[in-house]
Amino acid sequence: MILVAGLSPAWQQIAQLERLQLGGVNRAQAVHWCASGKVLNVGLALQRLLQSTDGAADVQVVSVAGGPAGEELRAGCARHRLPVEWIATRAPTRVCTTLLDAESGRTTEVVENARPIEPSELAAFEQVFARWARYASVVVLAGSFPAGTPVDFYARLMRQTRATIIVDAQGPPLLACIAERPAVIKPNREEFARTMGTSIDTADQFGGALADCHARGAQGIVITGGAGPVVVSTPGRIQELQPPAVPVVNPIGSGDCLAAGLAWGLARGWSLVDSTRWGVAAAADNVAQLLPADIDRVRVGQLWNQVTCLSHPSASTATASNA
Repeated sequence: MILVAGLSPAWQQIAQLERLQLGGVNRAQAVHWCASGKVLNVGLALQRLLQSTDGAADVQVVSVAGGPAGEELRAGCARHRLPVEWIATRAPTRVCTTLLDAESGRTTEVVENARPIEPSELAAFEQVFARWARYASVVVLAGSFPAGTPVDFYARLMRQTRATIIVDAQGPPLLACIAERPAVIKPNREEFARTMGTSIDTADQFGGALADCHARGAQGIVITGGAGPVVVSTPGRIQELQPPAVPVVNPIGSGDCLAAGLAWGLARGWSLVDSTRWGVAAAADNVAQLLPADIDRVRVGQLWNQVTCLSHPSASTATASNA
């Protein structure tokens, strides 16, 4: 079983505009609502990947919900039959908005920060996580922390399981997790630089940051870069995966679909590179869909064959194209 846990889901509004006018009145051509946020995007993407497989691994999500948007979130996940155990919170679930500009092809994201969660609610979350973690082969910890959450909260969860752990976070929470030796961390380039407290503008800086991160405890590092190459680093080796070119409809949630594909592969005993390659294909499929995590395993399999791979012998030889 793959367990996905996170504290910052979102009820998502996606508005399609003919042209975004800053400072003006914008009338949407169409508006869509869906359950989203990293934790739910990962769970939904995994569910879609697992629907067409042999059922070797199922998915379980643990997250929080509160207020009217939280009720919408629960109902949305129920419609998709996504298994979620919810921890009720006094804090209302956040609402985020995506603006799709048809004329420019640009995507604008308006993100509401998750509101603080009470200590008793965090304690309940830990208890529920521990119960499910006993059955998990892979655990994905995904998303940012609401204000006031202890920075070692994910690290504490890691100590409650022997599963293969993927962490999709940044900053102090990610640093706390790295010390617990996760199997994989998956920040994007900006998040990685911010977490490590260094510039990665040159190949030497980037290679040095990767080596430092491994020395601190990260066994595998997967770093995304939008439409650019995805870096897969293990001690002594760097590989780059070039995503296939796809028509861009809505890129929101693509990194989450990569995490889902990565977990899907690791649950089957695939190597880190092959698992990440499947994740890159899942992310590419997501880019071409309107709603986040609305991926399809058949399409992902077709895109898998279009993901190209380059290898480098050590972290000190990271290419300038990735720096």
